[in-house]
Amino acid sequence: MEEMKLQKYMSQAGICSRRKAEDYISRGLVKVDGELAHIGQVICPSKVTVTLEDKAIKEQKEMVYYKINKPRGIVTTCAEHGDTNVIDIIDIPYRVFPIGRLDKESDGLLILTNDGRLTNYLIHPRYDHQKEYLVEVFGPIWDKELQEMREWMFILWSKTKEAQVTRISSGKFKIILTEWKNRQIRRMVEKVGSRVKKLKRIRVENIELWNLQEWEYKRLSKKETTELFSRLNIPGNQ
Repeated sequence: MEEMKLQKYMSQAGICSRRKAEDYISRGLVKVDGELAHIGQVICPSKVTVTLEDKAIKEQKEMVYYKINKPRGIVTTCAEHGDTNVIDIIDIPYRVFPIGRLDKESDGLLILTNDGRLTNYLIHPRYDHQKEYLVEVFGPIWDKELQEMREWMFILWSKTKEAQVTRISSGKFKIILTEWKNRQIRRMVEKVGSRVKKLKRIRVENIELWNLQEWEYKRLSKKETTELFSRLNIPGNQ
């Protein structure tokens, strides 16, 4: 096996995304041949033993892809203060992780996988991949405010990309984003003087929530994964 950066190896092994691997490394949880690892370290996986929390990492040969309808009140990051993590509510024989975040107060579609490549292709800022949401606010929201959200605005010290916004009713709308800023929709709605009541993600690229019930999860079909990989131009299309 060729030499590669440690975080890339951990991603390809299906342990976590590269970003999460960097977090594990910086917290001193990763070792290479018994020595603490450092971010950016280059290894030859066939010649060293890499451990996470003293458990050896072994590359998973089979890449798997699931979707889940995350309920409100469930977190997508490491559970703290008694919070339930989305990984805690599934029962599958693979070590998977969620792609991107869906905050605790929101519900809807999450993609779970052990394929770090998919995470990088979906959330890297240079790509413009669609994520669609249903939004309900407290009280009515006016056309002028929806138009403001279609255009760029400053949140988190940077400009948002243009969004597609379609009204459903006086206080409900659909929005399609092509970026992954933290709590972006909630911040955009607050920017125009309103507040989110309900927020549900219903689509990521071609992967749709459809009639998946809360707490329910299912493995993506061959058709879904093939189309997704084709859309993302990922080498080695499934």
